[in-house]
Amino acid sequence: MIPGIPHTILIIIITILTSLAAWQHRNIMNRLIFNISAIKHGQYDRFLTHGFIHNDGIHLFFNMFTLYFFGRSIEWFFRDYLNGMGFVLFYCSAVIIAAIPSYLQNRHLNSYRSLGASGAVNAVLFSSILFNPWGMIYIYFIPIPAILFGTIYLCYSMYAIRSGHSPLIDHRAHIAGAVYGFLFPLLLEPGLGSAFFYKFLATPFS
Repeated sequence: MIPGIPHTILIIIITILTSLAAWQHRNIMNRLIFNISAIKHGQYDRFLTHGFIHNDGIHLFFNMFTLYFFGRSIEWFFRDYLNGMGFVLFYCSAVIIAAIPSYLQNRHLNSYRSLGASGAVNAVLFSSILFNPWGMIYIYFIPIPAILFGTIYLCYSMYAIRSGHSPLIDHRAHIAGAVYGFLFPLLLEPGLGSAFFYKFLATPFS
């Protein structure tokens, strides 16, 4: 990695450049996208590569916008792990973990395709909730406590899966990424669990 540049920024740059290349060259898009048939034929790298390409500019912008704000807020925690590469490991593993439920659900559907960093970005977002549950998330300039937003988001994602609502959105990846993002730091530092509990009890509304 380039010294002095936050890993969040480097991931964003790589994702933007890879997405632009995939939009301009269909063969790149076809090689990197999450493709059940190709994975069955041994191209397991697609579990990771699909997280660095996006469907369009809006898809890319919202994922990278969210990653920028929340990645920078938690990256400090991972610097003590893997020779400073802990955040990169966390992010890349989140891309992979988030894709597993959809793979299992659609493993017999060879035509299934998926792309985007939403699962990993959700992991980053929910890690930030672990560290600061009452921090504010702004939705259309309206402040919402992070823990409340996370709860509503997960409930909606589970509802969408059960109802079949928004079939083009991979809600399973969103949920898997969120759960992984919350648990991964706890595996590294179990004491964060009690810290989260006390911060949760210290609600600003009390």
